[in-house]
Amino acid sequence: MSNTVTRIRLAVAAAASIAVLAGCSSPAPSGNASAASCAPATGKVTLQYWNTVPGMDQVVALWNKENPNIQVQTKNISNDQYGTIGNALKAGKAPDLAQVGYDELPDLRTQNAFVDASACSAATAAKSDFVPWTWSQTSFGGTGVYAFPQDTGPMALYVRTDIFKKYGVAIPTTWDEYAADAQKLHKADPKLDITYFDPNNAEWFNGLLWQNNAEMYNYSGGKWQVSVTSAQSKQVADYWQKLISDKLVRTDLANGSTQMYAAFQKNEIATSVGAAWGYSMMRDNLPSQAGKWSIVPMPTWGSSAASGDWGGSTVAFMKGSTHLYESVKFNTWLNTNPEALALENKLGGLYPAATAGSKLPALSQGVPYYNNEKIFDVFAAASKKIDTSFSWGPTQKTVNLALQDAMAKATAGNGTLSDALTAAQASALKSMKDLAIPAAAGK
Repeated sequence: MSNTVTRIRLAVAAAASIAVLAGCSSPAPSGNASAASCAPATGKVTLQYWNTVPGMDQVVALWNKENPNIQVQTKNISNDQYGTIGNALKAGKAPDLAQVGYDELPDLRTQNAFVDASACSAATAAKSDFVPWTWSQTSFGGTGVYAFPQDTGPMALYVRTDIFKKYGVAIPTTWDEYAADAQKLHKADPKLDITYFDPNNAEWFNGLLWQNNAEMYNYSGGKWQVSVTSAQSKQVADYWQKLISDKLVRTDLANGSTQMYAAFQKNEIATSVGAAWGYSMMRDNLPSQAGKWSIVPMPTWGSSAASGDWGGSTVAFMKGSTHLYESVKFNTWLNTNPEALALENKLGGLYPAATAGSKLPALSQGVPYYNNEKIFDVFAAASKKIDTSFSWGPTQKTVNLALQDAMAKATAGNGTLSDALTAAQASALKSMKDLAIPAAAGK
């Protein structure tokens, strides 16, 4: 859910230490936790866990009731997630555990924000409990354990089936069909658009790139290869640019905004390209449209069955924690225990990264709001079709800001989305150079 929170760029010290630079110049671990650091405490322990998930206090209360010697205090930091974490790191007062988005892990790692929990056997053993691609995002080059995956955002298409039925338009299965449907729907009703394009949501756009196997970063030969402007990326950008230029999608709506829900309520938007965690947002904000929405697989590029991911988070082991053993124990329960996972899904809309999540009764039954359809089967199938080799760059936050700025200009008629990719590529190379991270333009 962190992708719906306003992202505040964390300041990076100009005079970074040699240790930090060494940590961010390659996928190697930035720090090692000693075996002694995983020794159990001799008395009662209180952990600090910061997150942005609605209802997480109730999940933590369940743990506290059952674990009197390891108590957890939770703090919701959704108003300024990364600003709050950044300030705490500077002050040396970071919590034991914090919710961190997959795309934010490399950026925070450049600030030496994490502790390696691999000294704890329970931490390394947890690898088999999670969907493979999520674990690969948290271990950095296959070494170290800096976080446990919490939730994912496999993408799918939210569809107003009544609107498609009204105008006799078939639900699309490919992006070519989606573009054709956009024209048909808009012609049938000039006030109706097939969807909206949010220029201030780089994470969503990155999910579209991910689906098309647009690998933006690769690390080889001691250097980052940056290929934000790859042919696959440009294909996605050009596709959406044409929809925007032809005025077939809205560009004035922000994801999760009051204006977005108002447009849905007025039957002005026929679909939404969303993630698994969004199912509860529709349910809770558009109750009168129950039974009108369905969730189907994301349109594909030709015969490729690949899907993308938008958002999702980890629970990271933060630098400075003096209770690593207890942190691993709570983190494992929080993200693998069936009762905890079910409550997190019900209250916070989280789609579990744990493999056990697909077996939860709540995720295997029909959902009343969506015509009692088994919507989580769609997301489970999508999750299996996400490219596991996709990785984020070490300055992703800066790159996302540059991408959003250029996309906003493009939707306003100043440049194109392809130009936005060029701006993001330049930002990636410059920001890495500023931090002395070896990087070059890739193919």
